[in-house]
Amino acid sequence: LGSAAFSSLMVEVMIVHFLSYIHFLPGSDSSTAAHCRYPLGMEDGRIKDHDITASSQWYETTGPQYARLNREEGDGAWCPAGLLQPSDTQYLQVDLGQLTFLTVVGTQGRYARNSGKEFARMYRLNYSHDGQLWRSWKNRLGNKTMEANDNAYVSVIKDLHPPIISRYIRLIPVTKMPTTVCMRLELYGCPWHDGLTSYSSPEGQLMMPPGYPIASLNDSTYDGAHERRKLSGGLGQLTDGVTGQDDFLVTRQYHVWPGYDYVGWRNGSLGSGYVEMEFVFDKQRNFTSMKVHSNNMFYRGVKIFSSVSCSFKPRLIANWETEPVEFRTVLDDRNPSARYVTVPLGRRNAKALRCRFHFADVWMMFSEISFQSAPCPPPTRLVTFQLPASTLPILTITINGENAKLSVFGGMTTPSTKDQPDDGNTPILIGCLVTIILLLVVIIFLILWCQYVCKVLEKAPRRILEEEVTVRLSSSSDTIILQTPPVPPRVSQMDHPYERVFLLDPQYQDPAGLRNKLPELSRSAETSGEYLFAFLSSSPFSSHLHLSFNQRHHVTSYSVPHYAETDIVSLQGVTGSNMYAVPALTVDSLTRKDISVAEFPRHRLLFREKLGEGQFGEVHLCEAEGLPEFLGEGAPLPDRDGRPVLVAVKQLRADATNNARNDFLKEIKIMSRLNDPNIIQLLCVCVSSDPLCMVTEYMDNGDLNMFLSQREMESTLTHANNIPAVSLSDLLHMSVQISSGMRYLASLNFVHRDLATRNCLLDRRLTIKIADFGMSRNLYSSDYYRIQGRAVLPIRWMAWESILLGKFTTASDVWAFGVTLWEIFTLCKEQPYSLLSDEQVIENTGEFFRNQGRQIFLYAPLLCPPSLFELMMRCWDRDIADRPTFEGLYQALRPHVVQ
Repeated sequence: LGSAAFSSLMVEVMIVHFLSYIHFLPGSDSSTAAHCRYPLGMEDGRIKDHDITASSQWYETTGPQYARLNREEGDGAWCPAGLLQPSDTQYLQVDLGQLTFLTVVGTQGRYARNSGKEFARMYRLNYSHDGQLWRSWKNRLGNKTMEANDNAYVSVIKDLHPPIISRYIRLIPVTKMPTTVCMRLELYGCPWHDGLTSYSSPEGQLMMPPGYPIASLNDSTYDGAHERRKLSGGLGQLTDGVTGQDDFLVTRQYHVWPGYDYVGWRNGSLGSGYVEMEFVFDKQRNFTSMKVHSNNMFYRGVKIFSSVSCSFKPRLIANWETEPVEFRTVLDDRNPSARYVTVPLGRRNAKALRCRFHFADVWMMFSEISFQSAPCPPPTRLVTFQLPASTLPILTITINGENAKLSVFGGMTTPSTKDQPDDGNTPILIGCLVTIILLLVVIIFLILWCQYVCKVLEKAPRRILEEEVTVRLSSSSDTIILQTPPVPPRVSQMDHPYERVFLLDPQYQDPAGLRNKLPELSRSAETSGEYLFAFLSSSPFSSHLHLSFNQRHHVTSYSVPHYAETDIVSLQGVTGSNMYAVPALTVDSLTRKDISVAEFPRHRLLFREKLGEGQFGEVHLCEAEGLPEFLGEGAPLPDRDGRPVLVAVKQLRADATNNARNDFLKEIKIMSRLNDPNIIQLLCVCVSSDPLCMVTEYMDNGDLNMFLSQREMESTLTHANNIPAVSLSDLLHMSVQISSGMRYLASLNFVHRDLATRNCLLDRRLTIKIADFGMSRNLYSSDYYRIQGRAVLPIRWMAWESILLGKFTTASDVWAFGVTLWEIFTLCKEQPYSLLSDEQVIENTGEFFRNQGRQIFLYAPLLCPPSLFELMMRCWDRDIADRPTFEGLYQALRPHVVQ
């Protein structure tokens, strides 16, 4: 990576790891129920006794504080007073302390060391955000009762479908006949840091297409008011963590109706060309973006919204601000896949939002809406002390967030004893006020000091490489001292770039395990700066360790290619496409004579479609007239029967800087060195005049991602219904070709850094050529993670060392090849780690680094032979040296292809 982009990534990953350790609840902030299943603290005591209450208790020893799963304290459980009647509503209430995404409930009866036998066979759940307004939970079919225990000792774990977003939970035992009931409890979930407390919208509608099942697109789990075809004051399917599938008639739940996963509206049915929704939050927040999961089945009249306009309200009783944020989407009529649309919100402050989503077709359907935001800093507080002493000044201290200002407005004359009688308490009062002033001065000094050291922290990644670094973790306390003067262990003043922070690991790392990792880490870190960064990314705050090292004493027992990190050309080319990483010396001192390909007449390039763009350039799909004759025999062009040849043209814009112009020429030289049947080839250039252009191959079948996502596996059904299909042999053939092309790049010491199906082009005969401009296409923008508005990274395809250490090598390309194989054998039906957010993916790289068995791997595709999935797993080996080479991958895959 370039130094600025890499430094930004280092800081961002440090923030993620730092925040993951200062959160005391070991749960994830994800709203995805499949991953948000962490115990919330009944059993281990994090939920305190005073937060557990009940409507009644039989004895003191069966009070609510004893309702802890797997605990045998008191008389073994909570037992309401007397026999429980069928009409009773006795309850056990838990205050979770904050809004929580609750996904699982576990219950037990009273065992009492083999002397008890009371338990509840059924129960109901009520929940509340504020402890005042209570709602009843019901499952997706409308049933409010959940089955519980059939004995006193075995715990029963029940998933909540749908999950609950709440702070207060009431568990109400239910019985069909009078009986004694006792219960123990554990709740599972994670903190709900989105802050969204309710949304309002028009009710969903029925879709009755001819020849298809009727789709009911209502919000069936909405828990607010439902009046006059308007939903208000509640939450429902748009916050339940379940994203709809590409075909909106196919559901992820069982025994529900078609269209269940989506809330949808028909254009024109609301009296306007848009759907208006309001979102209310727990407090005033600073909004970065909104993510809306939308269906895009355009051939059924369903598209993502064409544009959205969002207005902001700083307080619920205030008026809507007059300047909305507007965003226009890029409509896609080629890929019918459902997708997240990210709407930037411009860092506006508000407690409520009103968004109007404009129709692009007959129907618009949403399945999830989430927000990236952070609580606003506290408002300015003005404190004035006027001391009654003779000549003391009036002192005004203003505190706004973390900024402080001290002002002295003048003095006071000494009042005479005749005007003001002497009071014996006056000296005591003066002493107290002077003490308060001194304390406030100390606080101001600390705030200013923190501002200073946080500025130093921003520069730390560069300084680490130059200074001696000592890290001490005290054995007697949980503190860290970083002696790279002056770098504080504080990052709260830095802009938080994340939508959410996910804690994949609920346990702190074992100190002994960390010691065992240190020799391995020292081999893999080329510089002390990387050593410190990797150490900070993995160290718990409770470890007991002393470590010191110096930049002058490098560990060189592990060989790292010299083009890793500092010698890498910037990841994103000027046209928005990837640039191969090569040894830096090969791109120095470029002139026109270094360009070995011919100049093509510019007027023969006919524009057909804009494929994408970057900061200073664009990528176009063009037809090149007379190109085969121009290039002569042996040109790597498809047979077009005399028709113009499709080519991809990278063009530098007129406003490009001199640096961008030089980088463009460097890219031309890099591309001109490549000559392999499975690598996109630079055919010719137009550099005699502006704008500068390079002309590369393009394939009729487009990219591999789109090709596979529109196909099914070959079967009798696909033949009978004329459905586009591919065979297992086709997929293996594609895999071999990609490995062959990457083997060629590796032989030249070229590192691709963005290998994925979106960067593999395909012709009619299923010949694959590896390309590099998937990054520039809006269609694949969700595959890239943006670092503070600058560089973008394909983190779902990147090896752990590329994310944490900035190392791009052939071995990291092998990792990406494993992910590409996974895409191929899932027919590109979903994104890698589709259930994880970008921040959760970054967290998972830390687990790969720690290598303690808690990292999340991609699952084995159903279409993938076991031996091939084993090969993928080898590509994702934590140790770089243990990953296969591309030569080995090619030799392993080649025998599986039928010649």
